[in-house]
Amino acid sequence: MDLGIEVILELFSKNGLENLFQVASFKFEEFGENSQRIFSLRHDYMKTIDCVIAFLQGKNPTLARQICSGNFLPEASRFDTYNNDPDASGWAFGTMGMQDKAKHLATLYLEDLSDFIVECVDENFGFSRYAERLGRSANSFDEMYAHLQNDLTYIDKITLQILEEKLKLVNPKLVCISVPFPGNLYSAFRCAQFIKKHFPKIKVSMGGGFPNTELRELKDKRVFEFFDFITLDDGELPVELLYYNVQIPNSNEFKRTFKLENNKVIYINNSSRHDYKQAEVGTPDYSDLLLDKYISVIEIANPMHSLWSDGRWNKLTMAHGCYWGKCTFCDISLDYIKVYEPIAAKILVDRVEELISQTGENGFHFVDEAAPPALMREVALEILKRNLTVTWWTNIRFEKSFTADLCVLLKASGCIAVSGGLEVASDRLLELIKKGVTVEQVAQVTRNFTESGIMVHAYLMYGYPTQTVQETVDSLEMVRQMFEIGILQSGFWHQFAMTAHSPVGMFPEEFGVVPEMNEITFANNDIQFKDKTGINHDKFSFGLKKSLFNYMHGICFDYDLQDWFDFKIPKTKISPDFIENSLLEDTSFIVISSAKIIWIGGKPQVEAFSKSKKGISWKMMKLTFHDKRQTFDISLEKDKALWLIEMLKNCGVQNDRKMTFGQVKESFEQQFEDFELFWFSKPIEVLKKNGLLSL
Repeated sequence: MDLGIEVILELFSKNGLENLFQVASFKFEEFGENSQRIFSLRHDYMKTIDCVIAFLQGKNPTLARQICSGNFLPEASRFDTYNNDPDASGWAFGTMGMQDKAKHLATLYLEDLSDFIVECVDENFGFSRYAERLGRSANSFDEMYAHLQNDLTYIDKITLQILEEKLKLVNPKLVCISVPFPGNLYSAFRCAQFIKKHFPKIKVSMGGGFPNTELRELKDKRVFEFFDFITLDDGELPVELLYYNVQIPNSNEFKRTFKLENNKVIYINNSSRHDYKQAEVGTPDYSDLLLDKYISVIEIANPMHSLWSDGRWNKLTMAHGCYWGKCTFCDISLDYIKVYEPIAAKILVDRVEELISQTGENGFHFVDEAAPPALMREVALEILKRNLTVTWWTNIRFEKSFTADLCVLLKASGCIAVSGGLEVASDRLLELIKKGVTVEQVAQVTRNFTESGIMVHAYLMYGYPTQTVQETVDSLEMVRQMFEIGILQSGFWHQFAMTAHSPVGMFPEEFGVVPEMNEITFANNDIQFKDKTGINHDKFSFGLKKSLFNYMHGICFDYDLQDWFDFKIPKTKISPDFIENSLLEDTSFIVISSAKIIWIGGKPQVEAFSKSKKGISWKMMKLTFHDKRQTFDISLEKDKALWLIEMLKNCGVQNDRKMTFGQVKESFEQQFEDFELFWFSKPIEVLKKNGLLSL
């Protein structure tokens, strides 16, 4: 079960709000001005909440017009920016983007209610995270433990009531709680505490991203007042062994599992069984989740961020781990990054088909650390071969393998967006990070994606160890140029955080940072540190984010970089046409002999005609092609046209045996001369622009 969505739906309902306002009414005198306004409009909120939630669940699309017409949703402080700049919705949603605009307004409406809950009912509330502060950098369990002795909060009571109903219905022997982020930790402990108190025979285990990264050095035995087991890394075999331990007490075989024994925390990894291969783990089964009840929201008018929260995406991975595995800021020492294991494209697309059948949704988010380009190519070909309609997006590295032709293939298979780490737009720092890319290379790859119609989001980083003020300014200039030219559509600046399992965290002296070390008895991931440069990178945060917000909306490119900061910065040393010049390299005449030649177009209509010159006539053929957007034709001598038709058939996506460039050349030269002259002729160049790809 997904307790998160069930709590949200209970809270944001007519009955839920009625109870909420009733509980809050006892503190009315203490409310701030905004909360007083919301409370005064409580009947409007109760009247509209059910239909707004139904709209965000995709069940009531006609409500969009009423939401956008105004005077339907009650409005508090979250609407201030929107109302102060009515033109803002113009560049964000246009005049016809009514569904998206309505989703954005409905999201502001929910955020107003969230602000009310935080101020008047439960200070720890958040839509996707709860009491996150307690789980962040919690080297000691003391603060979390103290909070768990407090009375239940309003949200706790709703959560535990729903959980209790489920436990009574299912009557389980083992409950496994997945904790991906710090914002899920407190509620996980509250649920475990409730189970221990009211259902003491049930065993409780924790797994997921948070314990995998933060609880590897766990020593505090109080944790096991709540949980019987905590498992690390891939969960299939550890959970299977927990099942056997529950079914057959004292079987005592475990995989990467913490438990309490003789009043001490011990870590047991005594199973001789190997983890399941990725090809063996099967397709995720979402059948118990309330798939038709999830809400789609648009928090900010950022095209990539809307993908994360708007729409329903089935989650799959192309490969376990990261094929690169070298970035110095990343947790490359942990299994989820370190152990790289791709899945065969056919198995992956089998899973895609199975999930479409199960969920009725054909949207997929491949949640890879970095999807491998070669596997992306094979997955795209398999999707096209099976004639599937799939919409998908993923995370990548901006590496040179993403040629213009590969991007066209990915787009044809349904890829709509990629996100990747540009990190610091400085070649010196990219080398220190061991990113394996240069700024020029990133520019070329983002251009290839953009020109194929795939949206590009860049993760940007500031404050990396040894980064100078000059490099931060130059990074911003590189980003400005990339947005101005139009090869980036979305981005986000993150401040560097040092983690315990990254090379920077493990070998800080090599990177010029001094960590502040604490005794670890509970969580260990984020490490506070001092950079030997002494630069306060925090002060750049506002200016970097404000400039990016404007660049994303296509404005303010002519502003001096100094205008974004209220303190003196140096002039950029980057040439104003640096990015433009990096895109000038022409690679259209470079073809590798082993490259696969793929035709993703259709079969042409053929029309024979004759041509004559100076009394000599010869037979010609006109080949007319129809694709989804246009009709185009080429004319060739008859014998070459017949050869080409056969070659296109052999290179089609339905053909398992793909021809290489070398084989195409050899086939041509068995009948004709001057292959290069033919391959780079105008008619073939037309085909290359319309689906004849070298991969």
